[in-house]
Amino acid sequence: MTIKVAIKVREKKWQTDIEKVRSIVRKAASQAWKLGNVGELEIPVDDVEISVLLTDNEEVHVLNRDYRGVDKTTNVLSFASLDDEFEIIDSPLLLGDIIVAYGKTKEEAVEENISLQDHLFHLIVHGVLHLIGYDHIEDAEAEEMENKEIEILNKNGISNPYA
Repeated sequence: MTIKVAIKVREKKWQTDIEKVRSIVRKAASQAWKLGNVGELEIPVDDVEISVLLTDNEEVHVLNRDYRGVDKTTNVLSFASLDDEFEIIDSPLLLGDIIVAYGKTKEEAVEENISLQDHLFHLIVHGVLHLIGYDHIEDAEAEEMENKEIEILNKNGISNPYA
């Protein structure tokens, strides 16, 4: 199974603050797909594609307001292409879109005393897991998703962000 990641960097600070930002995004997406696409949430395809937009707080705020009805900036948004478990799935599958806000992500990294690079890796993992079907609305789902994130981050040398 392979994942193809199309990356658009609209906020240039991503590239000035993180060396090889595109490589980090691709690695995080690949690891999340490989380790997250399992069990009852497994999507039976050989090839998937996602798009990632690295942008600013303002754009994420507008998208969050217009598409989610939440009038504030958030760190990451995910828009899954699949919204019906009975939908016909072709390969390659356009899994969906992930949008990450630079300012909010940087602010959180400083507050949590973690590198911007590690926080971005985590947010991409989080976003891809959402695209696969993981969620954190119910407590049991949240615990499953957090445990999967921790597993993926740990395998990539990144500490548990929930500890």
